[in-house]
Amino acid sequence: MDANVEQLEQSLLNARFEVLPLRGVVEQAELLPAGTTVTVTASPTKGTEATLDVAAQLLGRGLHVVPHLAARLVADTAHLTALLDRVEGMGLSEVFVVAGDSPEPLGEFPDALALLRKMDELGRKPARVGITGYPERHAFISDASTIRAMTEKSRYADYIVSQICYDPHAVASWVKDVRTRGLLLPIYVGVPGVVDLHRLLRISLKIGLGESMRFLRKQHGVVSKLLTRYTPEELFDELAPYLVDPTSGIAGWHFFTFNEIAKTVQWRHDMAARLREVPA
Repeated sequence: MDANVEQLEQSLLNARFEVLPLRGVVEQAELLPAGTTVTVTASPTKGTEATLDVAAQLLGRGLHVVPHLAARLVADTAHLTALLDRVEGMGLSEVFVVAGDSPEPLGEFPDALALLRKMDELGRKPARVGITGYPERHAFISDASTIRAMTEKSRYADYIVSQICYDPHAVASWVKDVRTRGLLLPIYVGVPGVVDLHRLLRISLKIGLGESMRFLRKQHGVVSKLLTRYTPEELFDELAPYLVDPTSGIAGWHFFTFNEIAKTVQWRHDMAARLREVPA
């Protein structure tokens, strides 16, 4: 097998899967091979404790579990310490730090950077910490703010996961810009899994993905053509050359499954099979 094809296949097989802490997700995760990295989001309505409850169940299924710690859901230093105690007690060595979707912070941590700084101050940073990056202009946050925040957060982090962006050229340009600014952390490219398009569009509007939604409509003409489901095939094909380029520092894929795990796993299987059919 061609070395690049083999690398692309491995990138699929080693992809990270992000899930929501909702009923039934643990059973769905049985479709994932043991050792798969599964990240568990933090819900403003359920709190971080629910995230850790699901993480514990997934850990029991032999998965490598990465709970999200949402800064706006942490009340104070004592609460943070209790969460980190539980993470450590579960034997987890990795967390993913985000600001969180709550409109107002629960306590003293308004953003991910504040939480990261406190973890560092306490000497409680887990062995591996991930942070978010934004490949496209954010509807609610200025470019200067996102760039400055990622630069500051990178001092406490081990890798970056990019937010959803449907435009592969925007993702590639962003990766280049990140490297130009001197940030060398590995980047996992965040892409939606196989998701109902109506649902994906609603989520995209909620998190402020204006520009790449316009790209999606332009690429596919009338959105009604895609009303059944979205697949990341185009993103995979367009970004494959960058993934196999060692100078890009792309570590792999991060699937936002929105708990459509079975469909995303099947897509991964089909894509890997397609790669193996490509003549050397």
